[in-house]
Amino acid sequence: MSVILTVATTGPIATKADNPSLPTQPEEIASAVVEAYERGASVAHIHVRDENDRPTADLQIARRIIGLIQDRCPILIQLSTGVGLTVPFEEREALVELRPAMATLNPCTMSFGAGEFRNAPADVERLARRMQELEIKPELEVYDTGHLEECLRLRDRGLITGTPQFSLVLGVRGGMAATAENLITMVKRLPDDAIWQVIAIGRSNLELTAIGLALGGNARAGLEDTIYLGKGKLAEGNNPLVERAARLATDLNLSIADHVEAAQRLLTAA
Repeated sequence: MSVILTVATTGPIATKADNPSLPTQPEEIASAVVEAYERGASVAHIHVRDENDRPTADLQIARRIIGLIQDRCPILIQLSTGVGLTVPFEEREALVELRPAMATLNPCTMSFGAGEFRNAPADVERLARRMQELEIKPELEVYDTGHLEECLRLRDRGLITGTPQFSLVLGVRGGMAATAENLITMVKRLPDDAIWQVIAIGRSNLELTAIGLALGGNARAGLEDTIYLGKGKLAEGNNPLVERAARLATDLNLSIADHVEAAQRLLTAA
């Protein structure tokens, strides 16, 4: 099976002060996505920033980013409904009205660094239903063991259908620690039909991405997950991180899925 490579160019936390290469404006994000596509990424995980580089769920800005990307390459668009800790859920969930191929679904409220990531059960269920109505594939973001159980409950209730797609997020303060043991534990608990990828935050990004690939998972790369290419060495954009993930896969004798294969596997029975 080939590897589906996702690029996460921006995220909600890092700033240009942290890494000057971080793309935050629509043209910057679109260019970073296109360059990642040319290096093997078949999915683009999109966070939106306003003119002051702050996280936003502004539909006009999001629509512009999507349009700029689609004008230049056929990569699959996955909008983040997480957006940012300070953005109300009602604004975040409205992003699915743009009808991207995929969007994130975060099943639980949690501590997130020094803040709180609010995803109340009734709100999550409403968003899951709306994504079903719009035939948008949910990417289930799992930050801890209980999050997986909540996703499975949503599936049992018919709010998640088709092949479930999970992102196992390790390394966020308030969630699972970024250890190989935690990753292996979570992989063992996934449904047999699950498609999954590792999102390793910070210094464990390289190690856990490699372990995830070896265990049969997909991979995500980009400045959302780590702004460094090595100890004390800032990544000069998303390209070096995407190239590193692709190289990890090929070194393991794995091929990289193109956007057509990625769509066939991820969007079936969305």
